[in-house]
Amino acid sequence: MDERPDIPEGIGPHELRELELMLAGEKPLAMFSDVVPSSFEWPEANFEPHVQAGTFVKREKILRISDMPLPMRYVYYALPQEDWRIDKLHAINAEIQTGRRKSTDQDEFDTGRLLGYSDDQVRIFLRWLKKGRAKQTGT
Repeated sequence: MDERPDIPEGIGPHELRELELMLAGEKPLAMFSDVVPSSFEWPEANFEPHVQAGTFVKREKILRISDMPLPMRYVYYALPQEDWRIDKLHAINAEIQTGRRKSTDQDEFDTGRLLGYSDDQVRIFLRWLKKGRAKQTGT
């Protein structure tokens, strides 16, 4: 069953297809995050042979968030020539998750592009996100 039936055509998503898309060279970066200990099984075992072979670069970061009792773990996988994306995306995550600033539409746009979505896909996603926020606030 689709958990998000109102997602419009053209948004992706890459969830559960990260490895497949990265191996095909269609996705430059994948990110996984959750609290420590995790509430789900990380796909690390699937990615690890590719990290060992040099097909992907892996970086792990832990963020301690002031209003959360548990730290957040981020695992990033990038194509070797795209590893610069990890630092850029983690900088966005760290700024927002540690409360230094609030997320902006530009952050959402940059995150989508860093993860390999096209400009059009990110714009469609942002429109959908704004509609969802408007429904929640009744505006």
